Amino acid sequence: MGLSDAFTLVCVVAGALLFLAGTLGLLRFPDTLSRLHALSKADNLGLGLIVLGLLPLQTSLMGGVKLVCIWLLAQLSAATASQLIAGIAARRKPQA
Repeated sequence: MGLSDAFTLVCVVAGALLFLAGTLGLLRFPDTLSRLHALSKADNLGLGLIVLGLLPLQTSLMGGVKLVCIWLLAQLSAATASQLIAGIAARRKPQA
């Protein structure tokens, strides 16, 4: 196992653990905004680590650019979905 394989292994395992932490936050946190925060932060960082870990395995520059584009698109979609869900949750919050 080379150094790049070890780097890939560490990053992918760390990313998978962050996905697991985000999922646990989704299941355990009490309200919508806390769940949304845990899920979006942990998943974006987890995906970033997985992409970072897979970059040394790419044989061409275009493959690496595709991976980074996938990560950026996932971040954009997660931020948009989180904003929409948080807006709906804020509007449905009962007035005191």
